[in-house]
Amino acid sequence: MSNYKILYVEDDATLAFLTKDNLEQNQYEVHHCEDGVSALACFQQMPFDICILDIMVPKKDGFELAEAIRKLNLDIPIIFLSAKTLKEDRIKGLRLGADDYLVKPFSIEELLLKIEIFLKRSHKKEMRENSHYQIGKYTFDTKNYLLWNNHEKIKLTQRESDLLKLFMDNKNIVLKREEILKALWGTDDYFMGRSLDVFISRLRKIFTHEPGITIENLHGIGFRFSIQNQ
Repeated sequence: MSNYKILYVEDDATLAFLTKDNLEQNQYEVHHCEDGVSALACFQQMPFDICILDIMVPKKDGFELAEAIRKLNLDIPIIFLSAKTLKEDRIKGLRLGADDYLVKPFSIEELLLKIEIFLKRSHKKEMRENSHYQIGKYTFDTKNYLLWNNHEKIKLTQRESDLLKLFMDNKNIVLKREEILKALWGTDDYFMGRSLDVFISRLRKIFTHEPGITIENLHGIGFRFSIQNQ
């Protein structure tokens, strides 16, 4: 059975039921939301492989939702489904970072084909990226948010995992505080900065007994994830 998770946002109950049913029959795990606010909350709580968004949904429309998703994840495929047929709407959607734009009424066969194409493309890109790192005695699995060694297995949150991956991709290099915030949240907002400090404290605690691994705080500048002899 496919492990691919789809975030599906549609406020038309009948269309949502039919589309979700067809996707599930094709072995996709579908999480359906009726408005943009609940959809964004859902996206922040779990990892998805692809997003299918209607544009005219309540509270936060599909355009706003896609923009918010792109700030959190630059790579996840996004497909718009919409009754809006104007060329300007299609161009706006694509400029916001959508991968495709299907006009309602759409063919479920075409939608399934698009999903398959974008997931294959996304999967190939992931395969090219490093998903496992060795950090001292720990192995870091970025896809499953796990750190483990011979004695323990530590489950990270997605943000903690993203932060640790960012540090590993830039080990022994100073990262400015605002660079980290924008990479993780798309903004250098003060309250996100407080969350960053909490995540860094937890990572420091995890690596307390790992010789040669430190997270240096360069006051007024940022942080450096230092690894000696690796």
